[in-house]
Amino acid sequence: MAVRHQLIRRSPEAVWAVLADPARYSEWVVGTSDSDPLDADWPRVGSRLRYTVRVGPWSGSGETIVRRCEPGTVLELEAVAQGIGTARVALEIRPWGEESLVICDEHPLRGLGGRWHNTLSDALIQLRHRDMLARLARTVENGANDGRAPGDRAGDTAAAPPPRAV
Repeated sequence: MAVRHQLIRRSPEAVWAVLADPARYSEWVVGTSDSDPLDADWPRVGSRLRYTVRVGPWSGSGETIVRRCEPGTVLELEAVAQGIGTARVALEIRPWGEESLVICDEHPLRGLGGRWHNTLSDALIQLRHRDMLARLARTVENGANDGRAPGDRAGDTAAAPPPRAV
């Protein structure tokens, strides 16, 4: 089972703002170099985006389709990679005090990925999710989506220390 979680030091609204922006998909999804919405109403169920994957001199494109959306809390996607198949990627955002707990659950559905799904492929997906969720956390935490300055921890009341002279 390829389920992983990440605590993000921002509000669920700040996390959702990044997930709901299809142009930012390549900022946090490991392996993608760019993304373009194919439908203007992302993340409505059925809306799509196109992404590009680059590995050395090779590049390929795929499509991601929203299969389930509960704004602010749940985004379930079907990632379509030609030649490999499709995968279900479910992202759940839970409030955790003033922060957010993001849970990612991915499973191959169709094609080679679905036929060859095993504990080794789950382990590889886990490694990818570790990087992807860390990138999502950095993307959200370094933005000013929820009114806090980048680097501020939720609930901190003390002012940030002045920068150190070098």
